[in-house]
Amino acid sequence: MRADISAADLENFLIDKAPRAAYYIPDYITAAEEEYLLRQVYNAPKPKWTQLSGRKLQNWGGLPHPRGMVPEKLPTWLQTYTEKISSMEAFEGNAANHVLVNEYNPGEGIMPHEDGPLYYPTVTTISLGSHTLLDFYLPINRQSSEKTEQVKVPLTEEQRHVLSLLLEPRSLFILREDLYKNYLHGIRPLTEDTLDHKVANLDQCTVGAEETLTRRTRVSLTIRFVPKVLKTALFLGKRK
Repeated sequence: MRADISAADLENFLIDKAPRAAYYIPDYITAAEEEYLLRQVYNAPKPKWTQLSGRKLQNWGGLPHPRGMVPEKLPTWLQTYTEKISSMEAFEGNAANHVLVNEYNPGEGIMPHEDGPLYYPTVTTISLGSHTLLDFYLPINRQSSEKTEQVKVPLTEEQRHVLSLLLEPRSLFILREDLYKNYLHGIRPLTEDTLDHKVANLDQCTVGAEETLTRRTRVSLTIRFVPKVLKTALFLGKRK
């Protein structure tokens, strides 16, 4: 893992060709750490996995819920990284308490979405095993003002696409502020990606424009802070 990165250091990793604010730290972990983390993910008990359309996932730290999350202690192999990322002030003084592990096989992705109100408005992601392209879109209700008067039907997903970011294996990605709150993000279900001018962080990556990258199985550790945490007794309706 890289040496400790402070909140001030983080600005050195700002992606300046994207709306504020996205940060990209290549080689945040070593190849040995990547191998260790993948081993821990796949050694988890089978009931930990939930199969969804286009991906499967593990939920660690508790199940986020509108009424609040009943916290579960994170395993040591995840706690190490939640503490390191929290020490950067990624969550502005709060400590990450939730990790979603996603597995994407080649050709799998996730539709454009926002992360919703259960989470603090910052998401941090460590990528393992493969790259991916993370795409950002204008929401349907936030088309650019010049086009709103002229277009009577919603723009297509492609027309609403604003930019892409390349997330390489072993990198750390941090998303917050306007880019988190006012745009949708998703992953297209592709087996390879050709890098072009819409990839806003290429100058911070180890590859260049016009390269075509073949996707392998990617595991992402999505590390977040859930502000609303409940005691188990309260969650079970035993409030006195």
